[in-house]
Amino acid sequence: MDVSLTLIIVMAVLFACGVYAMLERSLTRVLIGFLLLGNATNLLLLIVMGEPGNAPFFGTEGDLSDPLPQALTLTAIVITFAVSAFLLALIYRSWQLGQADTVEDDEADLALRARTDEDEDVMDDEDDVADEEATTDFVDVRTSPITVLHMRDHASIQDDAPMDRPWVPRSRPEPVEGHENAPDASSDDEGNRT
Repeated sequence: MDVSLTLIIVMAVLFACGVYAMLERSLTRVLIGFLLLGNATNLLLLIVMGEPGNAPFFGTEGDLSDPLPQALTLTAIVITFAVSAFLLALIYRSWQLGQADTVEDDEADLALRARTDEDEDVMDDEDDVADEEATTDFVDVRTSPITVLHMRDHASIQDDAPMDRPWVPRSRPEPVEGHENAPDASSDDEGNRT
């Protein structure tokens, strides 16, 4: 397999420029860096594809091209287009809100940058103690995130499923005579039709 040295050099330069541009604070430069990375990835897949051959159709004779890098290149083009559109929307919204497309430091970033090695050691020790004490997220039945529904709440629910707490019937409003929810003679005491 003969690969052009020019393609490899162009791909390496595109990767290097793309990574450098993505490390900037300007969202426009991040977008340009992402586009450079996408094009470098497409060149990488073109290089990996190897020698060109015939289209891989049934019944074709001779050397065939590998269809996998072609499919990966099409996928990379679509993903690059979608993420570029998303970044353009972020840049537009950032320009609308602040007349700039740069990402500024907030209080959390400044506090993180001002932290020293001693602070890091103290925080690591606190994390170790907290991990030993924590056994579960759900301490009490009252804080359970699961709401158990019953047959009266939904007709397709079976009441013989296991529950995490005992069922307490809810109070129901008194039925109005002549209303469609009023029990009739063919209903049992729980309101189920027989």
